[in-house]
Amino acid sequence: MLKKTPLNALHHAANARMVDFGGWEMPLHYGSQIEEHHAVRRAAGMFDVSHMLAIDVEGTDATAYLRRLLANSIDKLEDFGFGNQGPGNYGKALYTCMLNEDGGVIDDLIVYLGSASRYRLVVNASTAEKDLAWMGSQSTGFAVDIVPRRDLAMIAVQGPEARERTWQAIPGSRLVTEALQPFFAAKFEDYFIARTGYTGEDGFEISLPTDAAPVLWEKLGRAGVVPAGLGARDTLRLEAGMNLYGNDMSETVSPLDAGLAWTVDLSGPRNFIGKAALLATGSRHRFLGLLLTDRGVLRDHQVVRTGHGAGEVTSGGFSPTLNRSIAFARLPVASRPGEEVAVSVRDKWLKAEVVKLPFVRHGKPLI
Repeated sequence: MLKKTPLNALHHAANARMVDFGGWEMPLHYGSQIEEHHAVRRAAGMFDVSHMLAIDVEGTDATAYLRRLLANSIDKLEDFGFGNQGPGNYGKALYTCMLNEDGGVIDDLIVYLGSASRYRLVVNASTAEKDLAWMGSQSTGFAVDIVPRRDLAMIAVQGPEARERTWQAIPGSRLVTEALQPFFAAKFEDYFIARTGYTGEDGFEISLPTDAAPVLWEKLGRAGVVPAGLGARDTLRLEAGMNLYGNDMSETVSPLDAGLAWTVDLSGPRNFIGKAALLATGSRHRFLGLLLTDRGVLRDHQVVRTGHGAGEVTSGGFSPTLNRSIAFARLPVASRPGEEVAVSVRDKWLKAEVVKLPFVRHGKPLI
């Protein structure tokens, strides 16, 4: 039996094509994945991301515990806890990875600071149970409570008009979120509104009680926000150079080999899980983009032939914004943007150009 989000009935009523996504019944699209993609790039789209799990970490040792658990330094959140930033009741967010002892990625997540003894993590749906088990196993000796918030739903509103249309749907929220900077969050009534996203566009990710989610979804629709499914979410994140867990990183792939070195604090004295392994192995690959110059479509796991040795496509697909096929690839460390490579596509070697990521930022092609 597939799990269902609080918005499931609305997806069916909108004739969405539903698919199994990590054990959840989720909308792939509502008719046209391409139109949904363009709606986000040009105006505003909304995604049901209630399958993701918020986890509250609370207790006198919460900070010490997360310093050990996470690869990025939560000290970057210092002095930005809720209640410290004026009338908006703001808090700062941080993107990070949670590693195993070998330096592989158990999950990538966002952590929000509430106070020195209270944090919220938002983890991926497909890894949620594994994450909870790992977090529990690593909490021995720390005075912390790890609380999965299954009472919450989450809606992402993304696009250049996303904030304006959210303010229409949630009257009064503009007063506390208009000055909200990227990677900050604010509390407003029952809403936890973060200026974060997974599309390369501006917007909010909104957590709220599960029973309130259908009402907000319909209000956003009346404000002109277009429902979008997993298909558009994938092409948007691919254009924006954003990794997908299970494709671009995993428990056997280091964040240093997945373009995520910027999320790892190796220079400080803090001894987090996986640090010793990362220092011992270093980076063994370069994580770069590919732009297909021949006709075809790049897909996951295709072999890449370079002048420096073999590589592999980790995520690939068609870019509606560029009208070209694009991909992420793990390539030999000597690889550089501007080089020509060949990719094995259906038993043919097709030409592609190595490029820097991302491909698109705020709706504008960078290629």
